[in-house]
Amino acid sequence: MPTLYSIIESPVHPNLSPLYERLGLKEQKFSSMRKALAQLKQQAPDVVIADFIYGYGNNYAGVNISNLDVFLYSLQRYAPQTKVVVLVEKTERQYVDKLNSIIPLHAIMVYPVDETALARILTS
Repeated sequence: MPTLYSIIESPVHPNLSPLYERLGLKEQKFSSMRKALAQLKQQAPDVVIADFIYGYGNNYAGVNISNLDVFLYSLQRYAPQTKVVVLVEKTERQYVDKLNSIIPLHAIMVYPVDETALARILTS
């Protein structure tokens, strides 16, 4: 059964657990990047669904673009084959392209998430 990391850091993140279950994915939920990083070192995921939160220059020491940078760099080391799907607010969508140019993402979805489209992405 493929493993999916669900990294939920945004209050608008929908409950997608029923979708993952229907698709035969074993979901592991994380409420912080720190917890997801700790698990990554023990078990590599097949898919990651994560909220994108832009750094705005003060939250992430100016070096990183978002909350996902450190996790994605670690993912390249521990599980480079993992598909990453980023969920983002419409107002922050423009910043995801900066991240995508450094670390290729499998898909980018703007809130509200279309479950049918996400299902197609996860089964492709």
